[in-house]
Amino acid sequence: MNSIGIEFMEKTKFQYLDRSGQSNNLPQPPLEAKYDATRPIIDLTMPGKIKIRSLDLRQAIEGRRSIRNYSQQPLTIEELSYLLWVTQGVVQVTPGATFRNVPSAGARHALITYLLINNVRDVQDGIYRFLAIDHKLVEINTDTGIADRAVEGCLGQDFIRKSAVTVIWVADAYRMKWRYGERGYRYLHLDAGHACQNLYLGAGSVDCGVCAIGAFSDDDMNELLGLDGMEQFIIYVATVGKIK
Repeated sequence: MNSIGIEFMEKTKFQYLDRSGQSNNLPQPPLEAKYDATRPIIDLTMPGKIKIRSLDLRQAIEGRRSIRNYSQQPLTIEELSYLLWVTQGVVQVTPGATFRNVPSAGARHALITYLLINNVRDVQDGIYRFLAIDHKLVEINTDTGIADRAVEGCLGQDFIRKSAVTVIWVADAYRMKWRYGERGYRYLHLDAGHACQNLYLGAGSVDCGVCAIGAFSDDDMNELLGLDGMEQFIIYVATVGKIK
């Protein structure tokens, strides 16, 4: 009997695919998922004004390590803005696509970036969402104990609580499936990898370490963000913090 993983790879081969929403002339989904505009908005340092020291690419690649122990030094808004810019920053918006600092299948960019903020100067701890097109944050949940729930959802990995920021990437499935059908699920995982690698490489410029996390309870983490787990679901997590 084939395993679920083998079945997934088999059934997402091109020969099994039905016509996609695009090929059926269905309307294209929005370039960015909707959000509650009544929630508080936080301005980030705009990309053109970010001043971060340069780091040689070879040095960044050769120095890349997963780091789980962080100092108590907070990130600044400018540093957080930079890390969001390198992982999902929008460089051009067209009627049919956004072009960003990471590759994405068909320029679909079907990821939504959420943040668990624990230690960013002048920002209240809690869950926020990055609005990539506007380059801003929107507050989602600042309830006491939200970090504890995230640790529990990530199977007790306590360094999440001790990070300055934990990045939570969410897949917005139909934005990818509209073009690629069921095969789009493969591309969502590839896109998450591209974003996380940029986080690793960019973090050195702000003296931060990163640790990617694939071990989490899907249901608990989806519930934490109020996701249905079907149309939108958590696909990858990574902690960030100042290196000791």
